Amino acid sequence: MRLVAEFTTEPFDVEGRPPAHATEALRAAEAAGLDCEFGPLGTQVSGEQHLLLSALPKVLEAALAGGASQVTLQVRRDA
Repeated sequence: MRLVAEFTTEPFDVEGRPPAHATEALRAAEAAGLDCEFGPLGTQVSGEQHLLLSALPKVLEAALAGGASQVTLQVRRDA
């Protein structure tokens, strides 16, 4: 089964370069082999269930280590 996860890292800053907490989380997702879409309001990642679920702790750790004060996460089955 394929899953899709969407996450937003905070603090949120719309001006300038993306914050480290957002880019570090993206790098962790990419390193796990997930399909990634990085956007101005959040990141969407998708992949097979076993890949995505095992990658989420690394993504969260990367975001928090990069300075995130909060991470909002949603996971759903891919349609």
